[in-house]
Amino acid sequence: MQEYERKQLLERVEREGATVGADIPETIVIQGEEIDLRTFVFEIKRRETVPSGERERVEQAKKNLRRERLDRLERIEEGDITREEGEEIVQSIIGIDRALNALESLGPTDLEREQQVQKAQDRKRWMSFLKKALGQEDDASARRGR
Repeated sequence: MQEYERKQLLERVEREGATVGADIPETIVIQGEEIDLRTFVFEIKRRETVPSGERERVEQAKKNLRRERLDRLERIEEGDITREEGEEIVQSIIGIDRALNALESLGPTDLEREQQVQKAQDRKRWMSFLKKALGQEDDASARRGR
């Protein structure tokens, strides 16, 4: 493959909007293991948030996809490949990017923690309201007023 062809392929991968209209691959081989990528992404995406039991699995999948993307990008940059092989690799990278975009756009991953934070904030607001309503000030407010 000529150097200018290699550059064209790399530009296609990095082009903004490259994933528009692209499909997530049905399966993908990552580190020698075949994964049903489309099924996995749709299964996770179907839910509003990532359940706590699935969080680690999703984070690991994203890490593996990023690593595989870099490996494939490196094959285009430095590998002894034909133009046709390069085209296939570009399409697979764009598919990986599409899957990563879908996984990255998931909602909050820890609803339980968010609920606890919300309850704590509600309690603080309620205590502050009660102190004001009862005419009590906290020590910091009382010191500032003197």
